[in-house]
Amino acid sequence: MAKLYIVGTPIGNMKDITLRALEALKGADVIACEDTRHSLPLLSHYDIRAKLIAYHKFNESECSDRIIELIASGQNVALITDAGMPSISDPGAELISKCRAQGVELELVPGPTAVASAITLSGLKASGFTFLGFLPEKNTDKRSILSKAASAGLPIVIYVAPHDLTKTARLLFEVLGDRTVHVVREITKMYESVTTTTLSDFKCEERGEMVMIIESAVSENPLNALTVKGHLEHYISLGMDKKEAVKQVAHDRGLPKNDVYQQAVEL
Repeated sequence: MAKLYIVGTPIGNMKDITLRALEALKGADVIACEDTRHSLPLLSHYDIRAKLIAYHKFNESECSDRIIELIASGQNVALITDAGMPSISDPGAELISKCRAQGVELELVPGPTAVASAITLSGLKASGFTFLGFLPEKNTDKRSILSKAASAGLPIVIYVAPHDLTKTARLLFEVLGDRTVHVVREITKMYESVTTTTLSDFKCEERGEMVMIIESAVSENPLNALTVKGHLEHYISLGMDKKEAVKQVAHDRGLPKNDVYQQAVEL
């Protein structure tokens, strides 16, 4: 029985394609590409000669129906995008949803995604994150979605075009305040890099494919609302000796230990 293969493709380096992806693409009668011109070099490199059709955001509804008809006629169809996984900030969700609704068999052939790769490269220490993909066109919509995402208290991950990088950083600063941000560029390519900067003093080269990872706001320690002496007394009351308390208060408040020690002497 024919089916739809949802196939992940490399996000930069052609060698990142999986054996299953090659098997699925070589066995497909038709390959639905986001941009046939973009996909052709990859397919030619691996001597894949299936018929290509264009499936993109401007023809998703019409082309989805056509693809389902092809599968119903007994042809295996592979769905790919320019890079990464279909439906992750790329076309594919409408076709997949229609196939599920109509009982068309699906097979997932996973591959790399820019968002997971960027998180790994950044070294971000977090138990989760909020992925927004590309932000909407209008600033009012951007502000709305960012404000909602910020309420989750998690790092925010977005895709951004190089020509939008600086103005996006300015908008993020206006909506979120100052935060640490990692810009991961050209993942798996020759000039792969990670730039860690801040939204208030944003500096990054505006070139290549980019993922921005905006760290969550640093939670204010409620003990910092006390005086330094009160802060010390709190830790000492918990059983810390004075030396340990000085060290912990200095860490909590970002102060030199000598400054805190002078307050401890007066206790």
